[in-house]
Amino acid sequence: MTDLMQIKSDRLKAIRLGRKIGRPKLAKLTGLTERRLAKIETEATFALPRSTVAKLSGALQVPELTLTGELPVTEEDLNPVQNTQCTSGCCG
Repeated sequence: MTDLMQIKSDRLKAIRLGRKIGRPKLAKLTGLTERRLAKIETEATFALPRSTVAKLSGALQVPELTLTGELPVTEEDLNPVQNTQCTSGCCG
């Protein structure tokens, strides 16, 4: 059976908006659909497989525990991530 983690949907949305990542880009980075992301963001909490939470936290560059509510959202979490110097396109 898959391990499920409860994430705080308002945190996901706040971090996504703070990072200036649109749903289309986050969908592409995580393999989720835009519709699925919209549904996740409209619930108070949402149970997701651990692997999906890992993809979301990786794409948003925050710890998984920030999305679950076990760690606080910091000011840094709500700021855009600095662009990398990668020019190959592999980094999104």
